[in-house]
Order: sequence, then structure tokens, then C-alpha cells
Amino acid sequence: MKDDRERLLDISEAIEHIERYAGRGSETFASDELLQVWVVHYLQIIGEAVARLSDSLKEKHTEVPWRQIIAMRNILVHDYFAVDVDEVWAVVEHELPGLKSKIDSILQSLT
Repeated sequence: MKDDRERLLDISEAIEHIERYAGRGSETFASDELLQVWVVHYLQIIGEAVARLSDSLKEKHTEVPWRQIIAMRNILVHDYFAVDVDEVWAVVEHELPGLKSKIDSILQSLT
């Protein structure tokens, strides 16, 4: 069973996977179905890892919007056909960089 550190590493790795292709820009993302599926998949992984973090870690790090991340994962998984590509891109562009730095900071505090 994975511990919090391993789950945080999963989140960090998923963000890195998204960043690898997000650099192609919003127009490419909007027109490339495979890239959309790739990004959504890794956002789902992030949400699943967040959902499995301990309550104590989430309570200690309230600077991270844990509930919103889990809520997005639930939409991506359970209401897939209603996913708004523009909203997904907005998360990639505006939310992931801050999340990455927060996750990295938490990981550093655990070592």
C-alpha cells in the first residue's frame, strides 16, 4: 500500500507528464484528441492520488485545493462526455504550475 509520499510523487510525475506536452499550446490541445485524452488521463491520476492521501496530510496543507482536485477527477471520470476542453486547458495552464510547486514543497518537508 502506498504512503503519502509515494502518492505525492505520483501527483508530481503526472504533472510532469502533462507539462511535457502542454508546451505545444492551447491550439494544439484543442485540435488534438489524443493529447486531450493524455491530459485528462493524467488529471484523473492526480485526482485519484489526492483522494487517497491521508486526511492528516490534507488538513496540514490547506494551501492545496484538495476538494476541488477530487471534484474535477470525479467529473472527468463519471461525466466524461460533458468535459469542457477549454476548462481542462485552463486548469493545465493556470492551476498545475502552482500545484506542482506546492506538491514539491510538501515533498521536501517530508524528507
